[in-house]
Amino acid sequence: MNTIATLTEFIESGGLSLDFSDMGRRVSSLPREQFVAFENAEIPYPLPLQQQAWFALTLADPAQRQIDPMIWFIRFPLDEQGKLSLSARDDFMHHLVESLGSKPDTDGMETALQDNPYAFQPKQERLAIFHARLTRNLNKPVSRFYDHAKAYFDGDLGWEQWSFIGYQGIADLAARFDQQGNTQRIAKSIPSLPPSPLEALCHCLENEVIPQTIANALAQRGLSNLQQDMPNPQVLSAVVRGLSQSSKTAIRDDYIHRLLDHSISHRSDLLAAIAGRAWEALEDSAMRHRFLEQLADNEEGQGFFNGILSDLLYLPATRQAMQASLRDPLRTERLSQVIGTFFSQIRGE
Repeated sequence: MNTIATLTEFIESGGLSLDFSDMGRRVSSLPREQFVAFENAEIPYPLPLQQQAWFALTLADPAQRQIDPMIWFIRFPLDEQGKLSLSARDDFMHHLVESLGSKPDTDGMETALQDNPYAFQPKQERLAIFHARLTRNLNKPVSRFYDHAKAYFDGDLGWEQWSFIGYQGIADLAARFDQQGNTQRIAKSIPSLPPSPLEALCHCLENEVIPQTIANALAQRGLSNLQQDMPNPQVLSAVVRGLSQSSKTAIRDDYIHRLLDHSISHRSDLLAAIAGRAWEALEDSAMRHRFLEQLADNEEGQGFFNGILSDLLYLPATRQAMQASLRDPLRTERLSQVIGTFFSQIRGE
């Protein structure tokens, strides 16, 4: 333990291979170099959620490839700069060494985190998405729910039969959008899907870089809904999330721009979807300004504004851009007022 400073070093010292995935904002791969730099407190965690790093470690024995890898789900608190709290990491390592000894091996690894306070159990939906991506990446057999999901999204079972579709099947379909004609299958189903299965699909697609065919179908569904006398916010927020990693960012940005120009965009669920899942759209200064103006008039008030703004100021990808917008002399009087209250409350005035 004296010579092993990080979790990565400790696990790899036992001959195990490691893969890293974010489990907070998105279920997405983290490059090893990036995670190691985070562990050494050299960089902030790239995708913090609630001022914590939520991630999965996939541990495998290269000598036993036929055996399924072990998965550890871990969360670490972050400091004010978004970097790893080293005291928390050291405390985690202390618990781990107590459980496994000074050098890990496959014996005992399955239960090593059983009483570790930094372990967590993801929600079932997130687990489904994680396992769909994992089996795809490892070329493992797909779940038994996959074929049923394909039949539903083909329209063969009746669109009203969505409650019988296992979430794992939807996750498997989204994770394999580029296989077995699934791109066209998904795109053709989008105009007909009831709001709930559309929402489930989009919650899975937000973790994938979707092709233009699917992105166009999602944007058209959202814009058609937006033109109705009473737009459905469930559909609108689902489309934000589904488009969040569109390979054609212009499709995502055009949809969010039109959404922010609509009177419904003061709703907290829509604003939260943009900030929490499609934050890259806020790199555009005009989009960011419009978002902040709508956020200032959100239906829940100052507390919601404070929470969303704090989150975006904490996120490395948006921090500098948000700081620039807060200094914008052309902002409206209303936005200036709520920003002033935000900083007053931070200072405890």
